[in-house]
Amino acid sequence: MTAGAVATAVVLAGCSSTQEADRSGGQARDAELVTSTPAAAGGIDRISWALGSEPLSLDWVYSYDYPPNTVLSNVCESLLRIDESFEPSPGLAEEVANPDPTTWVYSIRPDVTFHDGSTLTAEDVAYSLNRHLDEEVGSYWSGFYSNVESVEATGPLEVTVRLTQPDVLFNQMMAVAGGVVGKKEFIEQAGQDHGTPDGGLMCTGPFELEDWSKGESITLTKFEDYWDPERAALADEIEFSFLSDAAALANALVSGAVDGTYGVPESALTKVQNSDAGDVYYGPQTSTRNLIVADLEGPLGDVRIRQALSLALDREGFADAAIPGPSEPSRAVASTLTWGEGEAGQIYADAWDALPAAEQDVERAKELVAEAGVPDEPIVVAQSPHPVQQVLANEVQAAGKRIGLDVEIKPIASEAYSALFSDPEARAGIDLFHTTWYADVAEPLQIYVNWQSDNFANYGGWSDAGYDALVDEALQESDPQARAEMVVDLQEKVTENLLWIPVDHSANSVFLSDRITGAPATNAYLYYPWAAQLGARG
Repeated sequence: MTAGAVATAVVLAGCSSTQEADRSGGQARDAELVTSTPAAAGGIDRISWALGSEPLSLDWVYSYDYPPNTVLSNVCESLLRIDESFEPSPGLAEEVANPDPTTWVYSIRPDVTFHDGSTLTAEDVAYSLNRHLDEEVGSYWSGFYSNVESVEATGPLEVTVRLTQPDVLFNQMMAVAGGVVGKKEFIEQAGQDHGTPDGGLMCTGPFELEDWSKGESITLTKFEDYWDPERAALADEIEFSFLSDAAALANALVSGAVDGTYGVPESALTKVQNSDAGDVYYGPQTSTRNLIVADLEGPLGDVRIRQALSLALDREGFADAAIPGPSEPSRAVASTLTWGEGEAGQIYADAWDALPAAEQDVERAKELVAEAGVPDEPIVVAQSPHPVQQVLANEVQAAGKRIGLDVEIKPIASEAYSALFSDPEARAGIDLFHTTWYADVAEPLQIYVNWQSDNFANYGGWSDAGYDALVDEALQESDPQARAEMVVDLQEKVTENLLWIPVDHSANSVFLSDRITGAPATNAYLYYPWAAQLGARG
């Protein structure tokens, strides 16, 4: 399998499988959701932050998971920006023009320097974007460039992108890792080492990469000549420590050895909340938890069996047992945070209200099984060692038992679980597997392109010509309201067929010690310089 093929598996919506926070216990279920934590009162010399694992790479073309993006978002920048609420704004491009439906023109800021002091040019921008078109690079974001015909520097500070057809998602991706810019000369010299401990990075963000000690930590230092004084870093240094063990993390948070982390593990959360070490905040996020139907020809081939299994799930019980913060049963795959505001947002809200509530109905589930007939083979659900997946797999098995379905749990090692998202052979014999799937921007269409017939994330191989055509039409629709009407039709189709079984929509969590504050509480931290806002408490 080529790197480009693997890339397509994740470019249309982010997924977390093995890196998800270790949660099991159901704490703070009624906590208030906030977009941001209280603003910092001033600067601070040093901050220690915990990552659940060491990034495999900080090269943005391969960064599509929580650990690398948490770091990378503070070092490298995109043409556009999102904020804590996923609202877009100018970034390295101070202006964007769309002179016709298939042309985007980006005017680059004239006052931006790389961390080595050299000036950002249109050539750097064009080179960085063109890396996603290079099959030898194998960018994980290449799918967003599928309609790109060319990327060219058309002036000293101007880059023009020409598309083969209109694509509303392309420009939106310029606000996240798909639009990140690095220094051309540095990338070429680093070669395959770019973004690794040996090769480093050369970007324009408020922090620069100071040190990467393999297996231990990554250290960023404040970039004193950062171009945007309003977003300049408040901390002189931030060190990211790799702490995969929840008990070790809990001790580090309580002792003050670590100042903060996103995705607080439940075992650590309980210990922290019983101390005076700091505060845990919860915010909305663009991800939902789902069970991916991996095989539509096996025991889940009849939609009535999928519907029955969904109706038999005790989502509230699962959340109480496994989710540490606010959570609600999910009616659809796309998160409510992706809706946006205004008339389009209201269209999505109304469509959500019209969907069936995700409530347990065992009697109706039994009726559906009786109509369809019990499958000849057991339903196999994959389970990684992470506690939240263990709880969910056990609930799926219990749901099957309630309605006369045989559900088998197949344990899979953490390092092998991610292969389920990229390798069809790894999914052989698997009927269901868990994901928390996030949108990178506030656009539900980014989720629903997954079920086009030729999409790599269409794991069950579902095919519907009408659905394919509607996705293409929505991608070319620039009016948000008109596009929303199309996307809710796509949502209804996916929901009716239960191509993925929605489970819950939970909150993002962040812990801040009593020394610091200022971090966003939403999962927008993956794509904008959140750590620059971290500073001393008042």
